[in-house]
Amino acid sequence: MSLSCPGNLPSLLLFASLLACLVGASMGGDFLQDFDITWGDHRAKILNGGQLLTLSLDKDSGSGFRSKNEYLFGRIDMQIKLVSGNSAGTVTTFYLSSQGSTHDEIDFEFLGNVTGEPYIMHTNVFSQGKGNKEQQFHLWFDPTKAFHTYSIVWNQQRIIFLVDNIPIRVFHNSESIGVPFPTKQPMRIYSSLWNADDWATRGGLVKTDWTQAPFTASYRNFKANACVWSPGSSCTSTSPNSVQDSSWQVQALDASGRNRLRWVQQKYMIYNYCTDLKRFPQGIPAECKRSRFL
Repeated sequence: MSLSCPGNLPSLLLFASLLACLVGASMGGDFLQDFDITWGDHRAKILNGGQLLTLSLDKDSGSGFRSKNEYLFGRIDMQIKLVSGNSAGTVTTFYLSSQGSTHDEIDFEFLGNVTGEPYIMHTNVFSQGKGNKEQQFHLWFDPTKAFHTYSIVWNQQRIIFLVDNIPIRVFHNSESIGVPFPTKQPMRIYSSLWNADDWATRGGLVKTDWTQAPFTASYRNFKANACVWSPGSSCTSTSPNSVQDSSWQVQALDASGRNRLRWVQQKYMIYNYCTDLKRFPQGIPAECKRSRFL
């Protein structure tokens, strides 16, 4: 079943339009069907009939892919197994982004480290070309030993970052107090594996050990419950279960979710732009004054 949602609506009507739109779903995680390899040549491979994708990095190049579809709001899930061993200098990314100088973007970035040291999971939100909203975390597991699910929920009210369905960050829509929020630009899903040893590990002090190359990250079980945007400014869906799959449109944290968010932020957060007074001597950004656990 396929429905269309009219584009270019006033903001008050857009949410109602999305509620009326069934949720777009890519069930089964078919990388052949849903993604294009965008760079890296043979370093990016789609395997097992489209069920597995691997990116690799060597001294000559990294690699990356992007979704064929653009999305305007939704829930995106991806299972990733990160580069193992000495991954210092490497960065693995998974993010949503539009294009242009005033682009919107919702980021997961995984900064590698020397063997035995934890990865840094970096998150950020851009709207109208402006970011500077970083939060960083260590993980409570080794992300190189097995696949784990990294999710982005993006709706009119908030963006929720989740790891294995545990919320780690919520960024609220604070347009009412003048803070830009991504609401109008459709975004594609991107991922890449690349060398950033000029800054990624201890500010660039630890360089990539190329004797360990090629470095490899693996992806599987992609799923998008989302509004799929088309050039004709409409969103379409093939979801077989519109009630269950549309819950992301109003998803928020319940009491249990707020407790889990507190646990992650109190034990595993290592940087929060909202508390960086040296960076913002004029005062913390306006959106930071809201409770982070709402």
